[in-house]
Amino acid sequence: MPLGLIALAIGGFGIGLTEFVIMGLLPQVAASFGVTEAAAGWLISGYALAVVVGALGLTAATTRLPRKPVLMGLLVLFIAGNAISALAPTYEVMLSGRILAALCHGAFFGIGSVVAASLVAKEKQAAAIAVMFTGLTAANVLGVPFGTFLGQQFGWQSTFWAISGIGVVALAGLWLLVPKAPAASGSGPEASAPAPSLRLELGAFRSGQVWLSLVVTVLGFGGMFGAFTYIAYTLTEVGGFAAGAVPWLLVLFGGGLFVGNWVGGKLADRSIDGTLVGFIAALVVVLALFGALASSQPATIVLLALMGGFGFGTVPGLQSRIMRYASGAPTLASGANIAAFNLGNALGAWAGGVAIAADLGYTSPIWVGAAITAAALIVMIAAAVAARRASAGSSSASDAPGATPAAVTGAVAASAH
Repeated sequence: MPLGLIALAIGGFGIGLTEFVIMGLLPQVAASFGVTEAAAGWLISGYALAVVVGALGLTAATTRLPRKPVLMGLLVLFIAGNAISALAPTYEVMLSGRILAALCHGAFFGIGSVVAASLVAKEKQAAAIAVMFTGLTAANVLGVPFGTFLGQQFGWQSTFWAISGIGVVALAGLWLLVPKAPAASGSGPEASAPAPSLRLELGAFRSGQVWLSLVVTVLGFGGMFGAFTYIAYTLTEVGGFAAGAVPWLLVLFGGGLFVGNWVGGKLADRSIDGTLVGFIAALVVVLALFGALASSQPATIVLLALMGGFGFGTVPGLQSRIMRYASGAPTLASGANIAAFNLGNALGAWAGGVAIAADLGYTSPIWVGAAITAAALIVMIAAAVAARRASAGSSSASDAPGATPAAVTGAVAASAH
């Protein structure tokens, strides 16, 4: 495994920690600045919106720049954002620090996915992306409980100083371990690609498969986070768990994320579409069972882990799929997919909240999540069928008597777009 992947994973760990640890520190932060819970919630929702802006805006703005220096620059901004949060004398300054850190989030994972894929052979690219996203899952499993504990013992500011330190370690790792450019051996997706440009990157969005992949990402993650956003209420009000058990149950969910990410990456290297269809279908079943059995504590424990596993197991495949269909211009499409993950989070949280507000009960977000995920499954099956037909058509063109190389190239281009 290239050591550069470890540096990318450390960066992903720090960024994931920044996104999620605030949930455990929100009461302290709200009390420190004297703001309401709703206002403090903007430290979460404002972050998510800034991720979308950064994933598209910063990625587009840096398409012509070498990717290693861009990633290092993003980490510098990330470190600065967390330092501002740690030093913030007011709520407004704290929010600005959160937004600055969030702008780096989407661009880092979008560009980092392309760099991770460029470090390995084509048949190992999904697994390489999974290694980078292991940092994000580890932030859920280990980082959030530790960060919350640190903030409770030494003040919430100490957590953000610790995250800044992790950013410094990731920055040093990128500088030392990630090569300046992918090798020219043809192993990475960019070995023979044309020079990047914004026009070329935007051209990737002419592919219908790119758009279908984005829709699957929004709906797939929207379904999972529709259920997960309100999971504390489900666990305590329906499952009968004590409030003190919730953090440990969330660690169990995080363990599912970790395993699902690793297994999903391995399987996606064999068959991206097959893995995505299988995992999304399994997630629909898990959510339906969870909605029906939420009052059973043993069933909840098992299904919570499975929800995390099948939900996050789609990430390497979704990221690899959009990069594949973006062809020689994967960077902006990759960033757009990171934005789609966060749009899915927002969609799921909104839909689940609507269900609760309609007095449908605390299991209703899970049923809403199952319905949204079922929609993702339908779109994914349609995308897989269309891709298979296009592939068969291009193969027929290449096997046709008298077919010229130009004709074959044209058929492949037509099928990809």
